This record gives sequence, C-alpha cells and structure tokens, in this order.
Amino acid sequence: MKKYNPFIIALLFCTYSFGQSADGLQERLIVNIINPGLDYELPLGNKLLISFGLGIGYSGAYDEITAIENDGFNYVIAPFLDTQFKFLYNRKPREAKGKSIMHNAGNFISFRAMGRGPSIAENLTRTDDLDFAVGPTWGIQRTFNKVRLLVDVGPQLYFDTKGNAGVFPVMVQVNLGFILNRD
Repeated sequence: MKKYNPFIIALLFCTYSFGQSADGLQERLIVNIINPGLDYELPLGNKLLISFGLGIGYSGAYDEITAIENDGFNYVIAPFLDTQFKFLYNRKPREAKGKSIMHNAGNFISFRAMGRGPSIAENLTRTDDLDFAVGPTWGIQRTFNKVRLLVDVGPQLYFDTKGNAGVFPVMVQVNLGFILNRD
C-alpha cells in the first residue's frame, strides 16, 4: 500500500480549491523589482489572502539589534522571507465605482511577519545573523495590466535570536512587480 504525505495532499487541495474565490481573489505569482524576489498570493476566502515573499532586500538599522558605525546612510542587504495575512476590505465598492479589482487589487489590513538571514552587504554590525519583525499593517495593492504596486505601513516589533528586541513605530514597504499568471 502506497503512503501519501498529508502535507502534499493539503497543499494540492488548497491550490485547487483556492485558485480563485467567488469574490474574484486569484492565486498570483509576482516577480518584484524594488526588493528583488518572488511573491505568491493564495486566496483563503472571499476577502482573505496569504502572501509569501522570498528574495533579497534592503532594510535599515534597528537600534536594539544593530551597532551603527557611521554618521551616514545605514543599510543591510540580506535574504528575507515575508508572510502576510491580508484582509481586503473594499473590493465591492471599488468594482461598483468601475475601478479594477483584477489581480487582487484593493485596500487591505494585514498581519505581517518577516525574517532576514545573514547579510550580503551592510555598513553596520548586526547582533545576530537572523532577525525578525512582526506587526499589523494597512496597505493598498493596485494593478496596471500586469504590473502590481504594493504599499503598506504599520508598526513593528523586531527581535533577534539572542533576545534583543525593540519597536519601530512606522514600517513602510513599497514594492513594484510583474504578475506572471496568464490571465
């Protein structure tokens, strides 16, 4: 008797079941330009999406988990994994006004969790090669043909694996990407 991995079965079920929901939310694969990487959006219902991002991105310094060594512009370029649970709340009013809701366009509130790996380039010293940030966001995503613009903002709690932590009051994410799906 052949055994099947329950994780694989669940993933296939989710992909098949949630490809497009009744409200028009669609499974999407996006190649981002600003922080190079891939985003994958998967509908979880009529107004819910989960988004997974993987890439290499820029971020700045956080007081409690970095030692700043200069007076100028501070940066860390590192691989990241970014997950967001998004609730899109204005799709029906947008559609009623004749605005596009294609490719999951709309306003959203979300819970975002992100992790950064070892630095590729930096001009500061991090307390650890791994750090994380979590927090609520408010944002918009708009599409223009096959181009997606995503902007979100919100506070975040950041921490590393050594117990250092802090709060950053306003995190901003801006991303521009190309949608790879055919429709």
